[in-house]
Amino acid sequence: MLKVKSGDLDKMALLFQRYHRPLYGFLFHMTGQREASEDMVQTVFYRLLKSRHTFTGEGEFRTWMYHVARNVLSDHFKAARRSANLVDISDWEERLVGDIPLIERVEKRLAVQALQKAMTSLSPESREILVLSRFQELKGAEIAGILDISVSAVKVRIYRAINQLKTLYLEQQTEIE
Repeated sequence: MLKVKSGDLDKMALLFQRYHRPLYGFLFHMTGQREASEDMVQTVFYRLLKSRHTFTGEGEFRTWMYHVARNVLSDHFKAARRSANLVDISDWEERLVGDIPLIERVEKRLAVQALQKAMTSLSPESREILVLSRFQELKGAEIAGILDISVSAVKVRIYRAINQLKTLYLEQQTEIE
């Protein structure tokens, strides 16, 4: 990013190649919307390019990128005037198809649906911390930098979010049965 900042704009393509998939994953897990997530990835990289002069190089690029992504996500939710996300289960269905017997596929599909419904029932803050830690596999220090909180606060929030998700998942499982 420092090279982009100094005028070598071709390096932005390299950054896009490296980070567009994890960024898309973060945005998709937060919104559950494929097209909106793709659009937001483009918006994030546009904003990174537009505000390249503000990157100091003191922190990691990834942390700065997720700060921008969170702002884009916030703008998306404000524009949509929604507080709850709908999840597209078709992504998970594609992963479940194979040589698995029908009963097992149905059970797995129901489990995935229960998990997705539990994820959407979490508060945006809890969902975000789980997405960053579990799906994006960011370290506690990186998440702390993104959220501007201490590492110990990150650990507490992850612990609470996992417990909340577990409770919601079990509630979904009992509703299905």
